Amino acid sequence: MADPLPIGAAILAGGLGTRLRSAVPDRPKALAAVSGRPCLTYLLDQLDGFGIRDVVLCTGHRGEEIREAIGDHYGEMRVTYSREREPLGTAGALRLALPYFQSDPVLVMNGDSYCEADFNDFHAWHLQRGAAASLIVAEVPDTSRFGRVRVSGNGYVQGFEEKGGETGPGRINAGVYLLGRAFLSNIPFSGPASLERDLFPSWIIRGLHGYLCRGRFIDIGTAASYAEAERFFNKAEAAGSNG
Repeated sequence: MADPLPIGAAILAGGLGTRLRSAVPDRPKALAAVSGRPCLTYLLDQLDGFGIRDVVLCTGHRGEEIREAIGDHYGEMRVTYSREREPLGTAGALRLALPYFQSDPVLVMNGDSYCEADFNDFHAWHLQRGAAASLIVAEVPDTSRFGRVRVSGNGYVQGFEEKGGETGPGRINAGVYLLGRAFLSNIPFSGPASLERDLFPSWIIRGLHGYLCRGRFIDIGTAASYAEAERFFNKAEAAGSNG
């Protein structure tokens, strides 16, 4: 393994999980079982594999069940919880958790997706560019369910296209970010706020950076994609055991 990443991480795991409720009616989305264990643990394993030792779980709906399942340590990682009492959106959840972040930048991950990316390379790229905010951009066969991200040849995000638009292969927001204090301090303190809808589009003119990753991506936030998760992760584990 490369040198451990000297940063903390946050996982956004506070969603209501309404799109997944038909398939997982009895537990929060982060604890949906994949091959017999919570999907959240695959993200924690990924962080652990890069040597990250501090992670904040941003929880909300049924957050006590997540804390009971994961505990205060996972492997060698210390796990801290920031629980919203009302829905705050992805940006609002980070604003609430800000006192728990000890590094600059913070690696932020959506709790309902997974991207096979080299976080060491992503971090080095982010620092080399002097970025305040960077997102991983993944290539998928069909962008219609996610919306598209337009990235310039020199790695700047130029715009976002809404879900349900253009079909076919393209680039999407993979739900993994490196966010610095300069970015996090701009999150408003009143009402819910979304990274994707409120913060990122307004940050484009300041220099929002897009890191292209060619690794596999899965979003397990719907019943259809959740059904594919077991095959996705089994393939990843098989590749790891053969590498």
